[in-house]
Amino acid sequence: MKLGWAGWAVAAVAALGALTAQAGEVRVEQVRYQGNDGGPAPRADKYRNPVIAGFHPDPSVLRVGDDFYLVNSSFGYFPGLPVFHSRNLVDWTQIGNAIDRPGQVDFGPHELTRGLFAASISWHDGIFYIVNTCFYCDRGNFLITAKDPAGPWSDPVWLGFEGIDPSLFFDEDGRAWLVNNGLPEGGKLRYDGHRAIWLQEFDLASMKRVGPRRVLVDAGAEPANNPEHVEGPHLFRRGDWYYLTAAEGGTGEQHAQMVYRSREVTGPYQPWSGNPTLTQRDLDPSRTEPITSAGHAQFVALKDGSWWAVFLATRPYRGNHYNLGRETFLLPVRWQDDWPQVLPHGERVPAVAQRPALPRARVALPASGPMRWREDFHGKTLPLSWLTINAPRQPWFNTGRDGLRITASATPLSDYASGQPAYVAHRLQHHHADIETTLDLRKLDDGEQAGLALFQNESHFYAVGVARTASGDRLLLQRRSDARQPALGEALAEIPLPARTATVSLRLRVAADRLAVDYALAPGAWKPLSVDLDASVLSTQSAGGFIGVTFGPYAWRMTSR
Repeated sequence: MKLGWAGWAVAAVAALGALTAQAGEVRVEQVRYQGNDGGPAPRADKYRNPVIAGFHPDPSVLRVGDDFYLVNSSFGYFPGLPVFHSRNLVDWTQIGNAIDRPGQVDFGPHELTRGLFAASISWHDGIFYIVNTCFYCDRGNFLITAKDPAGPWSDPVWLGFEGIDPSLFFDEDGRAWLVNNGLPEGGKLRYDGHRAIWLQEFDLASMKRVGPRRVLVDAGAEPANNPEHVEGPHLFRRGDWYYLTAAEGGTGEQHAQMVYRSREVTGPYQPWSGNPTLTQRDLDPSRTEPITSAGHAQFVALKDGSWWAVFLATRPYRGNHYNLGRETFLLPVRWQDDWPQVLPHGERVPAVAQRPALPRARVALPASGPMRWREDFHGKTLPLSWLTINAPRQPWFNTGRDGLRITASATPLSDYASGQPAYVAHRLQHHHADIETTLDLRKLDDGEQAGLALFQNESHFYAVGVARTASGDRLLLQRRSDARQPALGEALAEIPLPARTATVSLRLRVAADRLAVDYALAPGAWKPLSVDLDASVLSTQSAGGFIGVTFGPYAWRMTSR
């Protein structure tokens, strides 16, 4: 029997009781979030970019009838590959996670910025397909299927080819083709970052690659200029032309989207003389309120014949510093002489743009713009948008009538190789946000710590929590900004608390590159613990990698038993 995320959590309740007998726990009564990055509210005929805010990179989009589906990368977080639904490309709701069973994919004890890279979603003859790369996993690229995009998704079919970023294209004759990034032919690199785009037919009956594997693009749109990392390819057809789109320049500020076309699916493909079809690399870096790193796009056709593109981009608050990771943006595609253009050269990605000619929709919670929510964790399992670092290796949390209960782990936030940190995370979606939680500490044991983390990766995070020792309780604020520091980094603030403190409320006030931390021992009685902290240490510019900041409660057993 294959248990999904919900089934796994329910089946783990009995085992959790045995584990709890060996370690203490914290009960998370609730988490509250309020985020607002300002700016005027768009008019009824406009929408706000990004359309999915926060750490939602590498978007792949698909239309089936009147419905749109989108999937994002998730790297080392579990559940993986969030799946969204919309009826208008603007208002998105998460409906599932394609990787939601611990046995589907083993990410391994690697860095959090590894794991599930760019996924691509497609549909054919009543079946949905996602192809994906598990980077640093033992088996590389895989395919999963589902009849319902909300899931359940199948166990992986491993595809056995070198490279990353696979995408599956179904031609009008029903034949299926895989494109992906890989090493150039013969594996010979002319320069660092030299890559190629490969094509091979895929047989749906056997779920195997068939026929010759051939190079469609070697190096990029202008090979003589040594473009770096041509990747994220997608194929589609319009009229008598086959179009190949691919990003290049790396996923940073030099990111750009190129387009090629051919009369035959197997090529040869010619690059557009007007490339790139989308970039922000040619703009003044000192411009105000920049949107940068635009690329990794996929195009989708509407019923009315118009075309749109989803793509990733970033919103730095200073230089190339951003804590939210790469986000999902939307823009129309304009056709010129049978070539698609997303933005004319030198034009900025707009923060507000004209909506598609599709009905507006009401969603329970917006995926972008100002938002306020509260989570009590009263369901049978974690809500779809909540995550752990890698798949659970043993049961250590439970949800239900009493809220979220987390058993303290001997593995700290800085270590994935020896075990799994007890950290339940949500993506940060605003530069300006207040995050609050109330913790019941009555079952926390001596030698354990529980609190609230603001987390970029294993070497860059803030953690504020109550440490319980035989000599008394202490409220600690710690920061890790270097892999050589201790497990929870350096201590920034410490105050004694009443013995065996029953409950504590913690608050993080994020303001772009600044952070303030408060606490309360009684409802609403907030006191400052620390102010004007440097939050830019959580940016990818400081921490490296490809992911965005998350936040959530954690519990750590500081001493072994």
